[in-house]
Amino acid sequence: MRAIQFITHETETVGYVEGARMALEGGCRWIQLRMKDASDDEVRKAAAEIQPMCKAHDAIFLLDDRVELAKELKADGVHLGKNDMPVDEARRVLGEEFIIGGTANTFEDIERLARQGADYIGCGPFRFTTTKKNLAPVIGIEGYRDIIEKMEAAGIDLPVVAIGGITADDIDDILATGVRGIAVSGTVLRAENPVAMMKQIIQ
Repeated sequence: MRAIQFITHETETVGYVEGARMALEGGCRWIQLRMKDASDDEVRKAAAEIQPMCKAHDAIFLLDDRVELAKELKADGVHLGKNDMPVDEARRVLGEEFIIGGTANTFEDIERLARQGADYIGCGPFRFTTTKKNLAPVIGIEGYRDIIEKMEAAGIDLPVVAIGGITADDIDDILATGVRGIAVSGTVLRAENPVAMMKQIIQ
């Protein structure tokens, strides 16, 4: 499990491919290509540039949501949101060698994803974030602590990746809860020097 994940996002100044390139240059080794409103062809086009960059950096390359496309492109895996294909269904399509992550907001979500065979949990949002349209209730530090305790009590040993408005200053506190990974997007792309910001986050 790579501790820091980068989720692509488009800003006024930075496109999907450029953002991924800067994240990789900053030392990130896990890229999720997330292009919610794009067509499959637009995703293919971006993937054609990002996937070889990931290979060159020995980084994991995931697609958000698009299970069939992940299979076609031989991505490393997919991340599935709450309204995307269920994890067990995606597993039937992709087989065992693909990484499949799922989005959770509550412990009940995590129980469901664990039953369905997810490899990791993207759990959030940590705080309010502008990169997502329909935001679930904010979790915060206490929320992660509570979720991790419930997982331990239930014997669910899946890596939890925190997501949603996380800055470099939050990381130590979040990891202290037992969360094993951090997903970043806007905090890197909006930085004056995104490569330097990614390096700072990884350190």
